[in-house]
Amino acid sequence: MHSWTDTLRFAFQPVVNLRTGAVAALETLARPETGDILAEARRDPELDAGLTVLALRAATRKETLLPLHLNVFAATLADLGGLTPLHDAVRAAGRLPWEVTLDVVPPYTHVPHRALLEAVAALREQGFRISADGIGDGDVPLRLLTDLAPDLVKLDASLLARPAAVRAMRTLCEELGALVAVEGVETELQYASALSAGAQLAQGELFAPPARIPAVDVYVPPRSPGVVAVPRSGPSVREFVRPAAVLPVTASAGQVRALLTGSPDVSGVLLVDQAGRPVRSVHRSRFLLSMSARYGHALYADRPAFKLGDPPRTVGVDATAWEVLDVVAIGGRDRTSDDVAVVDVRGRCVGVVRLADLVRSLSESRVEEAAGLNPLTRLPGSDAITSEVDRCIAGGRTFALSWLDIDHFKQVNDGAGFAAGDDLIRSVGKALQQAVEGHARVGHIGGDDFLLLADEEALDPLVATVLDAGWSAGGRPVTLSLATVVCAPGSVGDHRQAAAQLAPLKKAAKALHGASWVLGRAGVRGHEVRRGGTGTATAQAGFAAVEPGR
Repeated sequence: MHSWTDTLRFAFQPVVNLRTGAVAALETLARPETGDILAEARRDPELDAGLTVLALRAATRKETLLPLHLNVFAATLADLGGLTPLHDAVRAAGRLPWEVTLDVVPPYTHVPHRALLEAVAALREQGFRISADGIGDGDVPLRLLTDLAPDLVKLDASLLARPAAVRAMRTLCEELGALVAVEGVETELQYASALSAGAQLAQGELFAPPARIPAVDVYVPPRSPGVVAVPRSGPSVREFVRPAAVLPVTASAGQVRALLTGSPDVSGVLLVDQAGRPVRSVHRSRFLLSMSARYGHALYADRPAFKLGDPPRTVGVDATAWEVLDVVAIGGRDRTSDDVAVVDVRGRCVGVVRLADLVRSLSESRVEEAAGLNPLTRLPGSDAITSEVDRCIAGGRTFALSWLDIDHFKQVNDGAGFAAGDDLIRSVGKALQQAVEGHARVGHIGGDDFLLLADEEALDPLVATVLDAGWSAGGRPVTLSLATVVCAPGSVGDHRQAAAQLAPLKKAAKALHGASWVLGRAGVRGHEVRRGGTGTATAQAGFAAVEPGR
């Protein structure tokens, strides 16, 4: 007697880390040779649960290291109150629940939300990770999405044509502590859009089509310069996470050796407790060196691998790349090549970060930034600042964008000479760098014009250090003008709108006498004069008459 499972096959599609280009996980997809088993599973929760278990078993027969993504309908979870058979199957396969992400698939219409949330909570308690699938092309209510608080949100590629929507989803995901993935990426243009929108993961035909054999090598287009700018604080560690090779803390040295010799790309193994928390880190080279030494195999093979491991180096999922480098720098030199375990709020391992990935990315960002430095001040140009403005907007953060220049600079050059003018610009740039160190970004956008990006509370000490200082060129006093626009979340859509809000404030600051500072708020009429006197501006001592508009 034939069963529907006789004609059922599974295909595997990689989930790609957009920062490193590495395969981060495998999604297992049912591919029946006849009939529409998925349509039946949508109406039959028991059948859908059975498909999920079969997908797991198919994946474990093909791949033993990568995290897995399994699909399940939202209605199935709500109806069954979870997936008890899946938990048993995961254990039987020798995997851990936290290595499995359940992609909760639409439709959500007519699904009891309370029952769904209770089922998801039960799965999380067992250790499974949750992904909200089909966002942008499905029917998930926004309130339900926030209540689900998924670990991952998968956006339909059609949303890439609406970048504002993708940026909004990225902001929401940052609040929820979730990663953003884009499904169905088919073109290099979509890939570039996903990168610029801040997605960390993606999958689609561009990288690798679904296949019966899991893809090890995927196609990742070469990144165009400037597609993703790296903030001063460094990119999030989430963007560099690779799958971790893990074994139970009770594993023997022989089991670790078998894993390493069978997987040449694995640089180390994490030994984890029952909850998935790293307990020991086993470095590939040091471990194999010990095992290959004289009598090494006889001495260690049946002993706990725990004894050949080191305390793991860990960082939280909210860490930056620079913080990972700090963790590496603190330890001994013999461990600089060790993987760093990335853990969630419960201390469970979500993957590892390799030092080489960080160094490569941060080096590339510094090279790109160096190419845009102003040769006079060695400060970045406007692109670096405007890119960070867009990131602030996408992240829903309040920021203060300021423009600063030297008053009557043409008269400075005419009266004191261009060499004195250059010296003055360099001095102002250096003072700005020192004043904003660790608190803001400063860029030199040409001539005597500077841009500053900071938190509003950082502005007062900056002004006291720079604006109120006694400046001179060729022995003649000079003043500076500063205009600031404070942008709250939702007040501007991109850096161009922020610049447009700043323009009239710049004009207002130039209309004041002496060192001046004008502050306004995006979307709010009027401005506050914080420095400078009213009245017509006059030339500073010894300089020629001021041109109209100062």
